[in-house]
Amino acid sequence: MAGLRRGIVFAAVALMFAAVMLPEVAAVRYVVGGKMGWSSNVNYKNWARGRHFYKGDWLFFVYDRTKMNVLEVKKADYERCIARLPLHNRTTGAGRDVVPLNVTKTYYFIRGKGYCYKGMKAAVPIRRRI
Repeated sequence: MAGLRRGIVFAAVALMFAAVMLPEVAAVRYVVGGKMGWSSNVNYKNWARGRHFYKGDWLFFVYDRTKMNVLEVKKADYERCIARLPLHNRTTGAGRDVVPLNVTKTYYFIRGKGYCYKGMKAAVPIRRRI
């Protein structure tokens, strides 16, 4: 009888552990712009429209760091392509920058130096996993 109880307790603990860890295991890394990466030849509205982004996922920006940047901005600055006061300058690596999506909100990214006006901007709405 004691062995059965231990087995049930072990199974319950294992199930709870799996339920807690599931969101981490299910996290997805998205290459922004797909095969084209973060470049001026991508329609980022179409790219984002076909995906569901969840808290815990990651965005992976691939680009030529000598020519481009990745700026996280407020919605108003995204809409007007204003790069002067970004929330975060995500241009930290060698053109291979990872952004963790840790907050359920819409993230706004632009490229400065006028390219935002040519469409180099992405709005990424984050959903909560159910």
